Amino acid sequence: MASPFFNWCPITSKHFPVSTVDNLIIKYFSNMSAILIVIASILGMEFVAWSAHKYLMHGWLWVWHEDHHKPHFEKEGFFEKNDLFFLVFAIPSATCYMIGSMSPDYGYLFWIGVGISIYGAIYFLIHDVYIHQRFKWFKQLDNKYSRAILRAHGNHHAKSTKEDCESFGLLIVNPKYFSNITKTRKKKEGIH
Repeated sequence: MASPFFNWCPITSKHFPVSTVDNLIIKYFSNMSAILIVIASILGMEFVAWSAHKYLMHGWLWVWHEDHHKPHFEKEGFFEKNDLFFLVFAIPSATCYMIGSMSPDYGYLFWIGVGISIYGAIYFLIHDVYIHQRFKWFKQLDNKYSRAILRAHGNHHAKSTKEDCESFGLLIVNPKYFSNITKTRKKKEGIH
């Protein structure tokens, strides 16, 4: 049985004596590791989402994604087939939570699951609440980044077919969408 002065070594599966200071250091680094794993998972999910959007949603799963590219007046009801992707992305997150919680050897998977969940919340808030206004929780934001996201996503939805689309990501925006804002603003303000 472990006490505050003993720690367990995952390599030898034995407890070994640890001073209180060492115990605090171990806890600090394990907390920092968890935070870094969560941040890396959030960042990694942007690339997973980009790849899934480009190659799956605009590929063989277009059947689910197609209604998302239709104008709102052509849709029936609140839900879209595209909403099924939230469930698809929830499966690896839930799996990571379960395996990471049940097995000390795979505890890092729990934190990967947390990162996937946080990315899912960010995606939902930016994509469904902010961009598509499916929920009227907040109005349009007014800063360069949010306008670039709107412009990039609008460009993506300019096509109603699965071919020839661009801007498949959400959080990482092509710099050209920032520069277009600057050019438009300069034209408005008459600056050369």
